[in-house]
Amino acid sequence: MTYGTISGDSGDFERRARENQRQRIANLKPAYDFVICGAGSAGSVIARRLAENPACNVLLIEAGGSDEAESVLDPALWPTNLGSQRDWGFQAEPNPHLDGRAISMSMGKGLGGGSSVNVMVWARGHRSDWDHFATESGDPDWGYQSVLDIYRRIENWQGAPDPQYRGTNGPVWVQPARNPSPLAGALLDAAEAMGIPRFENPNGRMMEGCGGAAYTDMLVRDGRRHSLYRAYVRPFADRPNLTILTDTLVRRVLFDKRRAIGVEIERAGTVSAILAGTEVIISTGAINTPKLLMLSGLGDRAELDRHGIPLVRHLPGVGHNLQDHVSFGCTWEYRKPMPPQNSGSEATLYWKTWPELDAPDLLFCQVEFPVPSERTALRGVPAHGWTMFAGLAHPHSRGQVRLKSADPSAMPVVDANMLSDPRDMEAARACVKLCRELGNSDSFQPYVSVERIPGAGSKLDDDFIRDAAVTYWHQCGTARMGLDDMAVVDASLAVHGVEGLRVADGSILPRVTTGNTQAPCAVIGERAADILRREHGL
Repeated sequence: MTYGTISGDSGDFERRARENQRQRIANLKPAYDFVICGAGSAGSVIARRLAENPACNVLLIEAGGSDEAESVLDPALWPTNLGSQRDWGFQAEPNPHLDGRAISMSMGKGLGGGSSVNVMVWARGHRSDWDHFATESGDPDWGYQSVLDIYRRIENWQGAPDPQYRGTNGPVWVQPARNPSPLAGALLDAAEAMGIPRFENPNGRMMEGCGGAAYTDMLVRDGRRHSLYRAYVRPFADRPNLTILTDTLVRRVLFDKRRAIGVEIERAGTVSAILAGTEVIISTGAINTPKLLMLSGLGDRAELDRHGIPLVRHLPGVGHNLQDHVSFGCTWEYRKPMPPQNSGSEATLYWKTWPELDAPDLLFCQVEFPVPSERTALRGVPAHGWTMFAGLAHPHSRGQVRLKSADPSAMPVVDANMLSDPRDMEAARACVKLCRELGNSDSFQPYVSVERIPGAGSKLDDDFIRDAAVTYWHQCGTARMGLDDMAVVDASLAVHGVEGLRVADGSILPRVTTGNTQAPCAVIGERAADILRREHGL
């Protein structure tokens, strides 16, 4: 089979797939071999890989709706999804370390999850990330060399041939930003002038050492978003062994003693149960996954007692270890209007706060329109300008997700706790300083007139950092993989102390990866599918 394409006439496939799914949903079975909760980046991968075996019946459940919308498919329209029905709309608690600000924590809701609403960046993470995960899990298959094999296997790379690092026969269409804005080139020139090395692409050699700068790798094909749902699941939507159930909330996992046997769902106002003959897989993201685990009786005993939820297994780490890349936007005004190209973010940079570090701890992406926070917007937002979205790649601060109530429809409590660790504030100062040096360099002079945020000539102070801080939308870590008492899953992603239940999404990461989390979530999905197929002889 040719990956990334749909065989035969596209219109014929669409009709066949829609009719197949209509029939599957009209005749839902009481049980499936595998029930996958969440059709995001990792869940989509797992559903496809399991459904490749025609004898395996797979149910993929998604709380949101279809991805067939122009706001999803047009790369330039991704910001319009924020705050829409395609966004869970999580709001973090007021943070004393951000002068009491409550940060919006958007996460994708719908087929494709975050991969249907994000900026389409493909960033693999640093060598040191994956080797750290191997150490934390006690499994070398999570290490960099093994993961590099997965990346080569799943990529359909459209850039310059690089067989050592890139694959060309996989389902994931990855291409360099096409015809990038001169602004993206200016960032690469500015970085190079400051001694930051420039690479042909941001994946491979660049993320084995100290970092560097490159044009962005993107999941865009023929000018349209190529989400992980579109890459993996959509070509299989006409298969009789795959059911894709949208607009359906998973309320809790059902147990027989300590074995997961299915899920309780709510669809169109009706609550019912669907059983899983083999396993249940939770792939609902770093905020909804701990919520679902706790609603199902898995979590800290005292927390569950507080909400009257019967305990299945005491797992005190559920909801802890919340991490995110905190970002600070500096904005410049254009000399004359420059329309955004592609997704409006076409160059990326990773670098270090201190020379002695062996891996980058800062990440930057150039955004071709203003991106202020609600506070920094008061400094004056230009009608036409660009933003350096500069963030901390390895934050030390940790937050927590807790239940607000035992009602599955209630939003959880998200305590992001950004900048609570003094080391993060120190790194933030260095981050914003480098950001301004890059943006005010000679390379940008042909395109920009003046720095608007923080403001030309203004002194950098901690008040600006607290006012500017926003999320990079890379939440993870709340059901982390490991061997200690606060770990939630083991190296095989099985939940500690129960049977028939795995977690496979960004929540299992012991720490946030260096860069965007979409590609690492695809690897998590591939690893989970490999493990499931091996353990169950599929």
